[in-house]
Amino acid sequence: MPSVLDSPQFHNEEAAYEYVEALLWPGGPVCHHCGNSDAERIGALKGKTTRIGLRKCYACRKPFTVKMGTIFEDSHAPLRLWLQAIYLMCSSKKGVSTRQLQRTLSVGMKTAWHMGHRIRLAMAPAADVGPLGGEGVTVEADETYLAKSPKTRKAAGVGLNAKPAPQVFSLVERGGNIRSMYLDDKNIRGAMAKHLDERSRLITDGAQTYRFVMPSPSQHESVDHSKREYVRGDVHTNTLEGFFSIFKRGLVGTYQHMDKAHLDRYLAEFDFRMNTRAKLGINDAQRTAIAVQGAKGKRLTYR
Repeated sequence: MPSVLDSPQFHNEEAAYEYVEALLWPGGPVCHHCGNSDAERIGALKGKTTRIGLRKCYACRKPFTVKMGTIFEDSHAPLRLWLQAIYLMCSSKKGVSTRQLQRTLSVGMKTAWHMGHRIRLAMAPAADVGPLGGEGVTVEADETYLAKSPKTRKAAGVGLNAKPAPQVFSLVERGGNIRSMYLDDKNIRGAMAKHLDERSRLITDGAQTYRFVMPSPSQHESVDHSKREYVRGDVHTNTLEGFFSIFKRGLVGTYQHMDKAHLDRYLAEFDFRMNTRAKLGINDAQRTAIAVQGAKGKRLTYR
């Protein structure tokens, strides 16, 4: 059986364009400028000096490629290298560092950093995604603190200079999607109001912040970790405990440092791999294809 890495889209630029076009244009080419999809009014330009993948729309008379309006736009890196980077990030459970991408792809460090963050953007959910859960759906909620101290809530610094450790909050549907976010203001209730369907069955630990967040007390169950109660029937937060374990191993072992300004992007990366995990019947190649499809309509603005 041939290796996945022997696939032509990872080695040949024309094959890379054909692969991306098949995913982003399943019904045929669509003009980026005017939205024309009439195959008779779109032609492939094949001159000796014409760049690969260039097409012309004879409705608006403008050239375009499949890279326009995606994370690949305005990048000088070959599309085949983008696909290699996406596959590496999709197949590595704890992520791939910028330096590792730099060495593997033989590109500059800034190029590798740029590619990594754009790929994380492709992995992020759409802006109009709805809340998690729903009637009859069980949702776990939990939070964790990112700090070097074994006592994870311990603030960094001393006295007036002490700063609280970054807090990550996550919601996960049993057997379904997870959504994580960095809470700069520690407003868990506000995050739940935005991202949790109020008809859901909520399971948490015994933290007071989760009390009275659901319309009916019968919709909320919890386990008391302070009394060493971790599982009671199907009431537990073990799904999120496992996710936080993988995320922290990636933080310590792979990335070593995640700036607060970019923390949401790293969380989107780990969420994406969790939401397309092998347990749901999705393999590395399929996960890569899903990430490429997520590249459409997204452009990264650095802050």
